[in-house]
Amino acid sequence: MGEQKTGGGNWFQKYIVPGIVFQSCVIAGGYGTGRELIEYFMGYGPVKGTMAICIITLIMWSLISALTYCFAVVYKKFDYKSIMKELMGPGWIVYEISYILVIFIILAVITSAAGSILNQLFGFNNWIGIIGLAVLVFLLVINGSDLIEKVLSAWSFILYGVYLLFLVLAFVKFGDGIGAAFSGPQPTDVGASWLQGGFMYSFYNMAVILAVVYTLRHCDTGKEAFKSGIIAGFIGIIPGIILFVAMCAFYPQIIDEELPIAYMIDQMGMPWLQYVFQIVLFGTLIETGSGLIYSITDRFETAMRVKGKEPAKWFTPVMAIALLALGCIIAQFGLTALIAKGYGAAAWIMFIVYCIPMLTLGTYKIRKRYKEAREAGETI
Repeated sequence: MGEQKTGGGNWFQKYIVPGIVFQSCVIAGGYGTGRELIEYFMGYGPVKGTMAICIITLIMWSLISALTYCFAVVYKKFDYKSIMKELMGPGWIVYEISYILVIFIILAVITSAAGSILNQLFGFNNWIGIIGLAVLVFLLVINGSDLIEKVLSAWSFILYGVYLLFLVLAFVKFGDGIGAAFSGPQPTDVGASWLQGGFMYSFYNMAVILAVVYTLRHCDTGKEAFKSGIIAGFIGIIPGIILFVAMCAFYPQIIDEELPIAYMIDQMGMPWLQYVFQIVLFGTLIETGSGLIYSITDRFETAMRVKGKEPAKWFTPVMAIALLALGCIIAQFGLTALIAKGYGAAAWIMFIVYCIPMLTLGTYKIRKRYKEAREAGETI
């Protein structure tokens, strides 16, 4: 089911594009506003918070991405349903229900953030930002994966440039504060709970790994896809590390800020940077929304074609509008509440229905597939 021709991509398409698209989809729900990093890491202090991101999150993202990408290529499955059906058999339906619920939570977070950004920058009503985001996401989704890959790749380079600029300016302005935060007193009552923060953060973001498997059609072999997954973990988390280190300059008062990035830029006294950073962030919200919604519309279109039915022209637009509308409705719960409560539930859901099966059954089936290929004289 869901079999597609693969291969023929250049090194950038094979090893970098999956990571860039992953980073583009994970950023808005993972660290776009900075609130997510506060929720899962800052409470443990700068030192252990950084350890949680650099050790636990990085390892988990790279490992699960590598296994998932390899699984997708060796079995030639390039949408989340096909992969999970191959992995779990009838149990795939449990994952699908969980996946869609998690996607709704992330969509709600990015729509809520979009409203907050334009409200802070221009004083617009929150619904202006939400509707603007929805329109731009819709236009990307209906134009398919090629355009999404190109737009997400281009915007990621812009994003990396702005994040690096942000870090440099943060060190210039608040270098002493950052150094003091890392060398000063750290929370003494956290014990090993910082490990849980790293795991929880990595788990709730794992839905995005399966959302970008369509980019793996460029890979020729499972080995290439495995390497691509390792690289994706690094590409995905580096901007988050940059942002967390910069935010430590304002530890611990920044813990109470709903939009920590906006707060930091205000402290820098550089109004132009506020506009640049927030506009780039708004672009990342569009990236994330497009990637996640496309993963769902592509899954249903693939299923129809496998059954010999060509999706109606109205199918993708209508589904995209429906998903965006539901995200907007859920967004009314507020950004901080969604991150604190919704993401916690999403983390455990992804751990149980995706992470454990991929680490166990996924590893076993990959090894089994390679053994079958060797016996048949195939290269996979």
